[in-house]
Amino acid sequence: MIDRSLNYGRHVMSGFYEKIAPYDTVLDIGAGSGADLSAAIAACPSVKAYGLESFPPNVQALKTKGIEVHGINVEREALPFADEALDVISTNQTLEHVKEIFWIMHEVSRTLKVNGHLIIGVPNLASFHNRLLLLFGKQPTCLQNHSAHVRGYTRHDVLRLFQMVFPDGYRLEAFGGSNFYPLPAWLAKPFAKLAPNNAWSIFFLLKKVRPYERQFLEFPIQKALETNFYLGDEAGRFQHIL
Repeated sequence: MIDRSLNYGRHVMSGFYEKIAPYDTVLDIGAGSGADLSAAIAACPSVKAYGLESFPPNVQALKTKGIEVHGINVEREALPFADEALDVISTNQTLEHVKEIFWIMHEVSRTLKVNGHLIIGVPNLASFHNRLLLLFGKQPTCLQNHSAHVRGYTRHDVLRLFQMVFPDGYRLEAFGGSNFYPLPAWLAKPFAKLAPNNAWSIFFLLKKVRPYERQFLEFPIQKALETNFYLGDEAGRFQHIL
């Protein structure tokens, strides 16, 4: 039987936190009830933990764990942190739900310290079972028009996004996968470890290696992307004039 809890790759996230510890601050975007932040705290008990979350039961669960919660709209509002204030930013199974990837990555890159770490977990559009579905003319399960997912990701495309927009700004330090449809859990974990590019979810541990200078806001304007991306009030007005 498929174990869908493996889609979240909690063991992969925990391994990443342990790899980069110690750190002073961590922010989780789309923190849920705090499972990933609990792993971050376990790897570094002295850390100051922040979560972005709006669902009331999750907010309460986070607060009971001593996590400072912010309920902003991450697609329209700035993160409530100064430039280069955070050591670690993580987001797990959230970015597939958002359109405004350029604004979000701008705010992430703005607030993350140089030599800080960004951890990303997303469903894998190129998973083994999605490749089979496409072969037979079926829609991938992670990107269906009746679902809440609006973006699809692969390892190649995620790394290409960062390199095209913010060249040599991030360095990939670790990559992993979790779950492997349609295998049962006892097979899915080793198969995902051996072939992460075919796993249900993929996970990136990225290190910010140079100062950020608004490249994620400038890129859609420079490339004249024919979509009304939110780039902040000032950049948005500039895009509209163009």
